[in-house]
Amino acid sequence: MAFPVLPPYTKCDLSIQDRFAQLDQGGKVMAEYIWVGGKGELRCKTKTLDAPPKSVDDLPIWNFDGSSTEQAPGEDSEVLLKPCAIYKDPFRPGSPNILVLCDCYKPDPDGPRGLGAPIPTNTRVYANQIMDKVASHEPWFGIEQEYTLFEPDKKTPYGWPKDGEPGPQGPYYCSIGTENAFGRAVVEAHYKACLYAGINISGINGEVMPGQWEYQVGPCTGIASGDQLLASRYLLIRVCEQYGVVVSFDPKPIPGDWKRAGCPHNVSTKAMRAEGGYDAILKAMERLGAPGKQEEHIAAYDPSGGLDNQRRLTGAHETASYKEFSWGVANRGCSVRIPRMTEKEKKGYFEDRRPASNMDPYIVTGKIMETTVLPDC
Repeated sequence: MAFPVLPPYTKCDLSIQDRFAQLDQGGKVMAEYIWVGGKGELRCKTKTLDAPPKSVDDLPIWNFDGSSTEQAPGEDSEVLLKPCAIYKDPFRPGSPNILVLCDCYKPDPDGPRGLGAPIPTNTRVYANQIMDKVASHEPWFGIEQEYTLFEPDKKTPYGWPKDGEPGPQGPYYCSIGTENAFGRAVVEAHYKACLYAGINISGINGEVMPGQWEYQVGPCTGIASGDQLLASRYLLIRVCEQYGVVVSFDPKPIPGDWKRAGCPHNVSTKAMRAEGGYDAILKAMERLGAPGKQEEHIAAYDPSGGLDNQRRLTGAHETASYKEFSWGVANRGCSVRIPRMTEKEKKGYFEDRRPASNMDPYIVTGKIMETTVLPDC
């Protein structure tokens, strides 16, 4: 019997799914294990638990076929998933179902819980080592995630004409109205999903390019910043899946005179937030501007090793050139911006504007701490 071929982008009827979502689970828990795949993409699969875990340490180690995610060879394909953080699952509400953020390890029968060495794509281990060393400095991060919504063809930004472009930039930033704000329903659904899950999402706004939006995660302390940012991306992709749109984290999604997409990091430590903390901020600027540091950070701030930021950090559209480091007060054309209020109060935070929208939050937060704080530890 030949099965019919579904046309591209066919959407399922979510009202039918909802009938089954209301069914009793018999006391069982659905745990969605989430991890970063071989090319920085997010992957997931679900495990049934007999009862809700009391902590992340109660969750079982699981595994997946790493040869299917470009994270292991076919002849030795098993990769282990170690749970790191738990969030409520907004897609399976009404029961204690959870999202489980994991990092990945090689198996080792003699290792703790059967875990061996972290696989090369496990950047969380690097960040966690840094965060442990700087923990007494209480680093806070607020990450501004910009992204662009696309039609299912992955070529047309959501709301744009099929053949052509909308009017020039100007009316779209923080906009309202059918003619300006494209995709608000997606943005609002994601906002509520994050709040339900327990993500410390602090706000949303429309961006300068139509179809482009931003949300902010934080302040979060240490490794929790990378965890929550990745979990928020997972939620966004899943929400877009239900609306039948595609989300892009490309730093320059549309060529021409259109805004780039970044992921600025607002950073502070206990010393920076204290009275007289401006001196600690200036010390961080000195370290970020030291010889060779600009090249190190640009290479770490997008997954291509800096090539994506070469497309983005041109000196136009409120960016600084990737070729040199600069900082300034209230200056969005610099590599790092110090807010006007921080200068006035002589304490606060700084904003590193260089990370690309597709950055790895573990690498970026770890790198910032490694350069600005770790020398004092």
